Amino acid sequence: MLLALLSDIHANLEALEACLAHAEAAGATRHVFLGDLVGYGADPAAVIGIIRRHAARGAVVVQGNHDAAVARSSGVSSEGALDAVRWTRSVLDAEAIAWLASLPLQAREKDLFFVHASAAVPQRWEYVDTPALAKKSAEAAGVPWTFCGHVHRQTLFFEATRGRMTAFNPVPGVSIPVRKARRWVAVAGSVGQPRERNPAAAYALFDPGKERLTFHRVPYDHLAAARKVRAAGLPDLFRWSAWP
Repeated sequence: MLLALLSDIHANLEALEACLAHAEAAGATRHVFLGDLVGYGADPAAVIGIIRRHAARGAVVVQGNHDAAVARSSGVSSEGALDAVRWTRSVLDAEAIAWLASLPLQAREKDLFFVHASAAVPQRWEYVDTPALAKKSAEAAGVPWTFCGHVHRQTLFFEATRGRMTAFNPVPGVSIPVRKARRWVAVAGSVGQPRERNPAAAYALFDPGKERLTFHRVPYDHLAAARKVRAAGLPDLFRWSAWP
C-alpha cells in the first residue's frame, strides 16, 4: 500500500489535481487528507467534491482549522482569513458545510496517526514546528508514525537518543527510511499554499510496508489559480507571496 498524504489544499483546485495525478502515476493506492481543504483559494466546492469522492472510496479525511472556521463561521484570527471564511460559506451549499463540520479532528489506524495540527491537543491548532512540539505530538499519538500539516512547510522530525526529537529538512523526491523502531512526525507541507518561496505544490508518499517516506514538490499552473483568486474578489494577498 502506498499512501498519498495531502494537507492544506486551501481550495486550490489546480494544485490538488496536479498532486493527485502525480500520486496516481507513482502508484498511490490510498489517500489521506490532513485538513484545511478550504480557505484562501477560489474553488472550495470543486475541491470538496473531489475529496468526498475519495472519502467514499476509503480515504482518510481530518478537519483543519479553516474547515472548522467555515463550519462555524468563525475561529480564525486574521481579518483576511475571516474574509475568506465568509466568502467560502457564501459559495458552498449547506450540505458541503455540514460535511466539513462532520470531519474528525484526528484518525488512527494501527501504527499511523493523522491530524491537522498537533496530536497533543488537536482543537488548539498548535503548529508542530519545533522538535519539542513534535515530541509532544508524538507522545500524545502513541504510535511510530504521526502525519500532520498546518505548518505549510515540509519537515520530518525523528526520535534520536534518549527520546529527544530532531528536525530534518527533506529533499523532494528522495526516499527516506523511517523505521518503526523510532517515532516519526512528518509535516506533509501544503498542496495549495506553500510558503517557501516556491509555488510548486507539496505533498508526501508513505509506504508502510517498506517503511519509507518521500516528500514531493509538484509544479502546476499556479498563475491560473492566482487569477481565480483575484477574479473571485478575494484579498490579493491570497495569491500568495511565494507566487510571482
